[in-house]
Amino acid sequence: MTIFRVIDTEGNLVGGIVEVASLDVMAGEYTNPQSDLLSPPDEISIEAMSIHHITYEMVAGKPLLEEVMPKYLGADYYIAHNAPFDRSKLPLIPAETPWICTLKLSRYFYPDLPKHNNQYMRYALQLNVTVPDDLYPHRALYDCYVTAALLVHFATVCECSIEGMLQITNTPSLLSTIYFGKHKNTKWADIDKGFLNWCLKNMENLDEDTRYTIEYYLTK
Repeated sequence: MTIFRVIDTEGNLVGGIVEVASLDVMAGEYTNPQSDLLSPPDEISIEAMSIHHITYEMVAGKPLLEEVMPKYLGADYYIAHNAPFDRSKLPLIPAETPWICTLKLSRYFYPDLPKHNNQYMRYALQLNVTVPDDLYPHRALYDCYVTAALLVHFATVCECSIEGMLQITNTPSLLSTIYFGKHKNTKWADIDKGFLNWCLKNMENLDEDTRYTIEYYLTK
């Protein structure tokens, strides 16, 4: 049976990760939930702790990522909300394994929503998500349950095939709304070309979708 493994990481905002978790979706059922706290290679920033509430005390003596990764390997597909980020943090997953990005799918099917993070999508789409009582948002396994519900939504409500999801995942998305700076929450179509050119020249770490959107509107 094909294994669709939803996977999520929580980081320290420096480079390493402090938690990894996954949840399998098989024949529409959720199974095999697993999670591990990790000893990060760097300090956990205060900002990171304020998001996921994972502290030094919680990760003291925990294993390194490479020690726990074998049990997360072996899926036919990996699914993540912002797959390029999680994929970059999990280099032991074979490069040839296909990934599906629910963030890309969210932007594709619901381009006019002001946000597309998984908690926003959960409530915007009124998803029925049942999460274990001891978890909370921004813990990796909690977020896996939400992302799994998104995956099922795109497969059933949006009637998107796996091939379609892969195509959307691997194609740049045209964004509707800008998420940063003085023009935050403004439609990209309303941004003047001077600012668009400034972004290309001065913002070195633009993600694929943002760069594609800027270049698109510069031609209009």
